[in-house]
Amino acid sequence: MRMYVAGEWSDGAQQEELRSPYSGEVIDTVPIATTADVDRAIGSAVHAAAHQRRTTGHEREAILRRAGDIADARVDELASTISRETGKAIAEARVEASRAGDLLRLSGFEGSQLYGDSLPLDASPGAGLHRLGFTLRQPCGVVVAITPFNYPLLLVLHKIAPALAAGNSVVLKPARQTPLTALKLVEILLEAGLAPEAISCVTGPGGTLGEALVRDPRVRKISFTGSTATGEAIAKVAGVKKLSLELGASCPVAILPDADIELAAQAVALGGYANAGQVCISVQRVLADRAIVGDFLDALVPKVEAIRAGDPASADIGTLISEREARRVESALREGTRHNGARLLTGGERDGAIISPAVVADVDPDSPLSQDELFGPAVAVTSVADIDAAVRLANATHYGLGAGIFTGDVRNAVRFAREVDAGSVHINWTPLWRADLMPYGGLKGSGIGKEGPRWAVEEMTELKTVVLHGAA
Repeated sequence: MRMYVAGEWSDGAQQEELRSPYSGEVIDTVPIATTADVDRAIGSAVHAAAHQRRTTGHEREAILRRAGDIADARVDELASTISRETGKAIAEARVEASRAGDLLRLSGFEGSQLYGDSLPLDASPGAGLHRLGFTLRQPCGVVVAITPFNYPLLLVLHKIAPALAAGNSVVLKPARQTPLTALKLVEILLEAGLAPEAISCVTGPGGTLGEALVRDPRVRKISFTGSTATGEAIAKVAGVKKLSLELGASCPVAILPDADIELAAQAVALGGYANAGQVCISVQRVLADRAIVGDFLDALVPKVEAIRAGDPASADIGTLISEREARRVESALREGTRHNGARLLTGGERDGAIISPAVVADVDPDSPLSQDELFGPAVAVTSVADIDAAVRLANATHYGLGAGIFTGDVRNAVRFAREVDAGSVHINWTPLWRADLMPYGGLKGSGIGKEGPRWAVEEMTELKTVVLHGAA
């Protein structure tokens, strides 16, 4: 498949093969873009940004509505592409693909609602009644979107749809492992009537291309989803630009003695293993009160053992993105059970890029299995003395993306919501729940800025103040 640069589909000077994480077979080839391609894409985006800012909200919304309708008609094609290039179970891929149309339409609507505010200038001493003040929102200009492999459709859309809805041009750099879905999305947008130069999609190595994209002074806004280490590197080299960084996590879930244990076990079995655990808001740490930790594990383990990992065409969960990633997770689980009495209760076996869903009990909260983002199908369970310990340990990593608590006591629920430093807190469910319209983003090392169309559109615009002087 060709990449799309500066209004043209391009084969590039070199190509590379994309292989299925499950079977290893070649599923397609894509170009290896160069820094010259990046320069050409940004140059085209600068020209397109001048055109985009002169379009009306009505025009932009109409394009994204058409794109949403096209995406609805291609759910099966998009799902198949997602599954082939990620190893994601086809059932999960269909869920992802089925959300694309609504996300495009919602972004188009939010882009048409760019309200300003009137300013009470007469409240300032000496301003008098001869002036009127108000604010306007205008597009940033050139937006760079750098996206991860785990949701190659939705996480691309959460960046580029609001950017286009707000009147920007976009240069997209999808994950090297999963460019095909992004390129199909570009096809849909162009078919819907997007100006040819309003979007470019460059494929290839993240290091070389990413640095060229984020350093370029013609870029005004960067939206990145990926590791905290890469996000920190971007912040160091980007210069004076607007940044949205969706970074790593080690999401905690607290389970108190008055919780519905069966509900908690069911929710963790869903929230810890979806997409083979390759979700930023996946449950990684369970902080279970010592009074009920045994009952919780008795309820959880059979549910986890019932999750079928394997062939994406038929299993509940598919592969990790590569055998290399599966080896990393296998090693992390092995090391995690060698220290301080941690016990592997089930799972953790590797077959190529597949890891069987794992539960690890008695995990030291200071161990890497708790502190570092695992990004694999495993949950670490730690017993805690009370709500005080649960809150303290929930906050005891440098991440702060999502958290959850199971309790029947509204006082503990309110306390957890107020005191835990996370971008989203869920009461009687896990953090692995996201409505596309809600604000989404982390605290601490989990990032800066918010996604969700309404908030992302705001992030993709700049605020301008206008003062009308009626007299000196």
